[in-house]
Amino acid sequence: MRPLKGRMQNSSIIWKVLLLLTLMVVLTFLAMGIWLLCYDSSQSTMSLKVMQMLQTICTFLLPCLICAYLWSDKPMSWLSMDKGVGWKEGLAVVVLIICASPAVNMLASWNERLVLPEFLSDLEALMKSQEEAAAQLTERFIKADNAGVLVFNLFLMALLPALGEETLFRGTLQQMFYKGTTLPENIPSNPTEVTSKHHIAIWVCAILFSTIHFQFYGFIPRMLLGAMFGYLLVWSGSLWLPVLAHFTNNAMAVILYNIYYMQGKNVDEIDTFGTGDTLWLGIISIVVTIAGLYLIRKLCKETRLKNS
Repeated sequence: MRPLKGRMQNSSIIWKVLLLLTLMVVLTFLAMGIWLLCYDSSQSTMSLKVMQMLQTICTFLLPCLICAYLWSDKPMSWLSMDKGVGWKEGLAVVVLIICASPAVNMLASWNERLVLPEFLSDLEALMKSQEEAAAQLTERFIKADNAGVLVFNLFLMALLPALGEETLFRGTLQQMFYKGTTLPENIPSNPTEVTSKHHIAIWVCAILFSTIHFQFYGFIPRMLLGAMFGYLLVWSGSLWLPVLAHFTNNAMAVILYNIYYMQGKNVDEIDTFGTGDTLWLGIISIVVTIAGLYLIRKLCKETRLKNS
């Protein structure tokens, strides 16, 4: 009997997408079933946290791991999970995400001012209500009254989303678009080359990444972050670099929120750095972010050429 590993490596991209979507739907229902058995539709904060954990694992992570196993004899290589990240690139990415925060706030502030045409007023009202509901749920999730809860929140809201979402959008979808049915080891002879296929795949997946969050008023900065994560993957050849960037972005939000919460400060102030009176900080942040991306690209190129 032919082994399942790599059995679908020559399948068309259409069949691969259908398989991925089918697994995502089936495993999402499985996650919901497990949650209902354990919590019987309870709306407590812990119950909802467990549901989010199950959904992240079953909707994002597991389908991609199963597909990679079926699509390649080297599934970890297909997902670009087989390569580590140098300390220089890792440190540079962490600093980059921290420095980019005011720029993200500035872009989010501009995004929030977008007004839809009058005939879409009902849609706009719906989107605003969804944004408020999402913000309230996030606030319930993010508050930590002790160190143990904070660690769990970092796992739930920073590590799991970083691993699950990057595995889906960058490790699977983005690479599927420019790899097609070609094995990773046979795609570019020059590992540092970024082709038009890469650019298209990066931006398509960035748009999908932002869309799936269903938060219109944060669409632009989230899309740009998604594109940044996409380029980090292409430049480094390792999924762990965008995972690190994604984790840093989320972890910084969790930690800052709880610092402000514990000190009795207004947590909304966190999102104002780089806007209003500190707009100058947002502008500087954009310049520093661009320079940081150039530096990381250079570091990644040097590392890949050295190892090729």
